[in-house]
Amino acid sequence: MAKRKKTNPRVLFETTQGKFTVEVFPDVKVTTQNFLELVSSGFYNDLTFHRYVPGFVIQGGDPTGTGMGGSSKTIPLEITDHEHDKGALGMARSQDPNSASSQFYVCLDAVHQLDGNYCVFGRVVKGMDNVLKLRQGDKMIKVTLAK
Repeated sequence: MAKRKKTNPRVLFETTQGKFTVEVFPDVKVTTQNFLELVSSGFYNDLTFHRYVPGFVIQGGDPTGTGMGGSSKTIPLEITDHEHDKGALGMARSQDPNSASSQFYVCLDAVHQLDGNYCVFGRVVKGMDNVLKLRQGDKMIKVTLAK
């Protein structure tokens, strides 16, 4: 029997514009663990994407829907060699580098000016066409660990 290749954890987003799947990077330990804990708890279910900037990012993960909220904890900034390529999954934060909480973004194009200043902790592996349809106000119907 062939051994199944170990893959990085994956998260399935069911949105008002269709489904997409992201893989998260285990080498970005704190950010990935925080994100997977929030996913497992159902935190992201029914939240909206509150920010859309064409050619830049679609952003969500704020329970207030305003871009000013987050979860009950913050995490430190982790800078790695992962880059802000199209489809990159990154952690949003305020001016304080160690203020990331639950808000994340997906790069709609390469935005390398963010490299070294924001944490990339995953990437879209399926459904990027649906990500590109998302706009401000679209909803994350259900966000779960992919099987």
